[in-house]
Amino acid sequence: MTGSSNHSAPTRRGAYRGTQMHCARQGDITEEMYYVAWRENLPVELVRSEVARGRAIIPANKNHTNLEPMMIGIASKCKVNANIGASPNVSDLSEEVAKLNLAVKYGADTVMDLSTGGGNLDEIRTAIINASPVPIGTVPIYQALESVHGKIENLAPEDFLHIIEKQAQQGVDYQTIHAGILIEHLPLVRNRLTGIVSRGGGILARWMLHHHKQNPLYTHFGDIIEIFKRYDVSFSLGDSLRPGCTHDASDDAQLAELKTLGKLTRRAWEHDIQVMVEGPGHVPMDQIEFNVRKQMEECSEAPFYVLGPLVTDIAPGYDHITSAIGAAMAGWYGTAMLCYVTPKEHLGLPNAEDVRNGLIAYKIAAHAADIARHRPGARDRDDELSRARYNFDWNRQFELSLDPERAKEYHDESLPADIYKTAEFCSMCGPKFCPMQTKVDADALTELEKFLAKEPVAQV
Repeated sequence: MTGSSNHSAPTRRGAYRGTQMHCARQGDITEEMYYVAWRENLPVELVRSEVARGRAIIPANKNHTNLEPMMIGIASKCKVNANIGASPNVSDLSEEVAKLNLAVKYGADTVMDLSTGGGNLDEIRTAIINASPVPIGTVPIYQALESVHGKIENLAPEDFLHIIEKQAQQGVDYQTIHAGILIEHLPLVRNRLTGIVSRGGGILARWMLHHHKQNPLYTHFGDIIEIFKRYDVSFSLGDSLRPGCTHDASDDAQLAELKTLGKLTRRAWEHDIQVMVEGPGHVPMDQIEFNVRKQMEECSEAPFYVLGPLVTDIAPGYDHITSAIGAAMAGWYGTAMLCYVTPKEHLGLPNAEDVRNGLIAYKIAAHAADIARHRPGARDRDDELSRARYNFDWNRQFELSLDPERAKEYHDESLPADIYKTAEFCSMCGPKFCPMQTKVDADALTELEKFLAKEPVAQV
């Protein structure tokens, strides 16, 4: 494996005591770190040091036994998360497992189960974890609310802690914990167009307004740390006050919560708990760099995990595009993971085709970010596909595509016969007008250079 250095044999999964961050800070290299180094083509010492300093995480619950470990951080490739989840109105266990398999097929690096109903939530989650080779994330507040039959005012701190531990025991690798929204932040949303758009944030806001008490996830953050320490669950610190429209981007409410998330990040690090921080949301293009830089500053470079961001609000049905534009820019500026948005965003629960379209849009954004960040080898696949395109190797083009089935489908709509898989044209230009048929060999170019050296062509 790349960069195996002089360290001893890796600590095997489940054999180490403590979290990935604890091992990294002790100078120990776990089996997960070696695996990540291999799949990312990174020196293993770099992987260890990035986890140790908190600039990268390896979400790997000790109870997720079929996990293929991966890393989220600025030193690794930009990652993509896909959201799935059953609701009381739509889908069930089998459909959610099918969505998981589809998400993995199309390249999701992690998957979040956001189920709020549609069956037994524990059974659905267990089935998803058992079927998933990628890390699974959850938002435990959803199940906590279901446990009190949707009556927010009846939630107690013990309800949150019970569900958080239950999900950790099941093997959830990271959990979104909305601990950064404080009661003193709530007046800051007064001038927003869309108020609070985070589902978890909205639940906690209503709880605080009802009880006139501080956020229980904030006051019991130490208890959550102890749970996460036992199972090596990573924090995904939720952005409850993320902007829900471009008008609300980068406002006082969002930035106040971000400062609190930075403090919570450093508190978790004191106990060797891995952390990534969630981000907006809806952000105009000219504010994306500021948002990424501000998160790095406030959260001491903990990995940033953003939803989108959507760069305009006027395209319902196409928000996988409006958000992929922002996602590519965020990735370029240093965001570690992008949470996909599907065409159904703001409209309904995504189906299988929506998952596919959203994931491919985000794989494009993440890959474009890796190219812009000059990741070693990031452009190799692009160059290989370009060679195949120039050589009219259609099957190789399909093979190298992010979505080979879709590429072949579009080609075959007009030229379905096998003979056209070796044709030196497509249906756009036809057999006589394809510019790539202009093959100029090296000898001809050398002769042309000699001619031009003797007789320069007149310039207009």
